[in-house]
Formats: sequence, structure tokens, C-alpha cells
Amino acid sequence: MRFRLAFALVSMAALLVDPIAAMSQDMLRGVDLESPEMTTSEMTRAEVDVLLKVAPQGDRRGADLEGKRLSHLDLAGLDFSGGNLHLAKLNRTNLKAARFDRAMLNQAWLIDADLTGASLVKATLLGTQMQRAKLGGADLSGARITADLSGASLIGAKLAGADLSADMRNQSMGLMRGVLKSADLRNADLSGANLARADLEFAQLQNANLANCNLNKADLAGADLSGANLAGADFTGTDLASAVLPGAAALAEASNLDKARNLDLARRPN
Repeated sequence: MRFRLAFALVSMAALLVDPIAAMSQDMLRGVDLESPEMTTSEMTRAEVDVLLKVAPQGDRRGADLEGKRLSHLDLAGLDFSGGNLHLAKLNRTNLKAARFDRAMLNQAWLIDADLTGASLVKATLLGTQMQRAKLGGADLSGARITADLSGASLIGAKLAGADLSADMRNQSMGLMRGVLKSADLRNADLSGANLARADLEFAQLQNANLANCNLNKADLAGADLSGANLAGADFTGTDLASAVLPGAAALAEASNLDKARNLDLARRPN
């Protein structure tokens, strides 16, 4: 009984410390990811293509696909630029080389989706579920992202100037921020990105470009930064417990590294 009580208290404390975990659980609670709602499509590729072609053109304008079920479709190479995909279901959908520039993907579902080489320049992804998504070589430059990208592959992806920081103005649903737990960001370009309070626990950041990144109070515990470019990156309040740090030359170019948390627990290169 004492063990169960202690475990319950620890679990509650973890959710209080990490509100995004509670929010993510709330979004997934009661959702059957294998249900027809999450695994089937109400449209064919041809129908989606026609809708995209007749949609109004221009800045921030595009097809309205709000809430549409498009899971497991092959939509590779299609242009969704400026479109409204709020609450759309795109789980395990093939979206290789598709374009989502300036598109709105808030609260959309892209679990296990393949966005290899896709363009999401200046797209908005607020509360988007993208666990284990494939985004190798994708371009998310200037995008606003408070998505759950846990376990996602972003090898060589472009996130220059992207904003994955916590939304401190609206916390009614918990701390909305970019979540990249155990994500693969090897060779990714994160130069100038805002990662304040972002969750990058155990992320692979080998040889990533973090130049001039805002890492204020970000969680990099257990992350691997071997060979990363840290020139001008702000580490104020960043948690570096058990993180693997790059060489001395790279560390010397970082900003406010002495103000990082748990720097003494980080692993220095040999």
C-alpha cells in the first residue's frame, strides 16, 4: 500500500512538473488510434487533388480540409500551401515532398506520417500530434511549432528561425511548447530557432547547427550534442543533466553556458 501511494504521488508530481505531459495524455486519453476515425480516409487522392487545384490562391489562402479524415492515403507531392488542416487526420499518410507552406495544421493528427522532404515553411503546428513522424530533410523554417514530435526523425531538417518556444500567454491546457523527446535531429539546421522551454530530452543533436538558438530554460537532459555548432546559443537556465557536450572549442562559443542548470552533471567529451 505504501509503495502504491508513493508511486501515485510521484506520478502526480511528474505531471505537475511537466504540464505538457498531462496535456498530451488528455489529448490521447480515450482515443483509439486503430479506430476507423484514425486509420481511414473519407476522400481519395484524386478528390484531394481536385480540391487543392480549385482552392483560392494567394497568401494564407488554400483548400479547406478542416477535420477531414485522410489517414493512410498516398498524398505525396501535393501542394497544401496556405490550407486549413485544423483537426485533420493524417496518421501514417504518405506526404513525401508535399508542400504545407503557411498552412494551418493546429491540432491535426500526423502520427507516423511520412513528411520526408516536405516543405512546411512558416506553417503553424499548435497542439499537433506528430509522434514518430518522418521529417528527414523537411523544411520547417520560420514555422510556429508546439507539436508533440516525440520519437520523430528530423535528420537534416531545416528549422532555421522556427519558434518551438512555450506559449506563456495561454496555459489553460498546460504548457504548450515544442516536444522533441528522443527525436533524431542529427545534422539539422536550428540556427536562430526559439527553443525556450522546449523539451529536447534525450534528443539526438549530433552535428546539428544550434547557432544563435534561444535555449532559455529548455530541457536538454540526456541529449547528445556531439559536434553541434553552439555559436551564440543562449543556455540560460537550460537543463543539461547527463547531456553529451561537444568539444571545448564549441562550448567556448556558447552564450551563458555558466548559467545552465546541472552543467556539472553533463558529460564532457574525452
